[in-house]
Amino acid sequence: MADDTGEAKPDRLRWVLLALLFVSTVINYLDRQALSILATTIQADLGMSDSAYAHIVQAFLVAYTVAYLLAGRITDWLGSRVALALFVAWWSVANLLTGMARSAFELGAARFALGLGEPGNYTVGTKVVSERFKPSEKGLAYGIYTAGAMVGATLAPPLIGGVALMYGWRSAFVVTGAAGLLWMAGWMWFHPKEPRPAKLPDAEPEATRWGRLLRDRTLWTLVLARAIADPVWYFYLFWFPKYLNDVRGMSLAAVASLAWVVYLAADVGSIGGGAISSALVKRGMAPARSRLVAMAGAAILAPVGLAAAFEPALWLLFSIGSAVAFAHLIFQINISTLVVDLYPSSYVATVSGLIGAGSALGGMLSAQVVAGLVSSGHFDRSFVLMATLHPIAFGVAWLGVKLAPRSSATIVAVPATQVASSA
Repeated sequence: MADDTGEAKPDRLRWVLLALLFVSTVINYLDRQALSILATTIQADLGMSDSAYAHIVQAFLVAYTVAYLLAGRITDWLGSRVALALFVAWWSVANLLTGMARSAFELGAARFALGLGEPGNYTVGTKVVSERFKPSEKGLAYGIYTAGAMVGATLAPPLIGGVALMYGWRSAFVVTGAAGLLWMAGWMWFHPKEPRPAKLPDAEPEATRWGRLLRDRTLWTLVLARAIADPVWYFYLFWFPKYLNDVRGMSLAAVASLAWVVYLAADVGSIGGGAISSALVKRGMAPARSRLVAMAGAAILAPVGLAAAFEPALWLLFSIGSAVAFAHLIFQINISTLVVDLYPSSYVATVSGLIGAGSALGGMLSAQVVAGLVSSGHFDRSFVLMATLHPIAFGVAWLGVKLAPRSSATIVAVPATQVASSA
């Protein structure tokens, strides 16, 4: 567990819980990606237009963004054990209901419900890392469980497609939904029981808690930094395959056989990014400073994506995309770990939720900009835009850490002397 200085008290179970979080993150992405993989089949079966499908995707994104605002507070209130069990149960049932949908409306309602549950995986993960890992382990721990997202994205096409081909598209949602419910048994078995939530008269008033958060300038700079940087990941996740197909003339089979290297690079960046800052902490560097050093390296590397605008050879294009994905995950892991460096465990999930909402909102807004560029025939300008975002986001995050000593006047974080030395 951890005290309100953020100093973790390691226990023997911390790596078991981290492994369970890794698995829940894999399941989270399998559930999320299942619809996009089976979209064409489902549209044909339910008689859905492309417009109706787009509205369903948007319903998920809206729910996902709004839920981040609440998931963190629920996590801090209930504790990681109960909160994640409820979140996984919710999104697993939503995935089962997706497989039972008989109309576009029912499908949209099920995906909206999925969006309400999925953010809790990441707010709980942040809380577990904050409570159970030492500063020298936090970056690596965060990177390991987050890597589950890229593993899930890599496994989804063959796994979901294979089940659907053998047993029908509805069975794919049943299998992945059931996997989440089975996972819950392991989580509840291994995670020790936590103290019951404080009774309402003894708890900090919600108005006081949210008032402190709204006045915290460091928080809002981290929200803004994620909102600026994360559109790069959404671009390479959702638009890069389309670019390969539409602009570079690659077949669907060719894209499927090669695009995985980009997500493998993201996996390496996720674990490696955490390992880099953790190693710096072990060598005596202040935790927050170690995260900034890793983020600075990522911000220097990510603009290499600009070269993709000049239509290089395919081998070079995939190398560029892999470098950007690698850099982004280093950046994401370390800015997320800053949260557990700077905030007490009683606030960390709430703060993580607000920052996650900023990420989702940035993704939604950037999708509109990219769609406009693509529809007007300027895919190359999208690469130029994405190449500018990480340096800007790093500057904003650096400012946030500089503001942290003043922010500690409203939210008790790490000692101001430690934060000042880290900047």
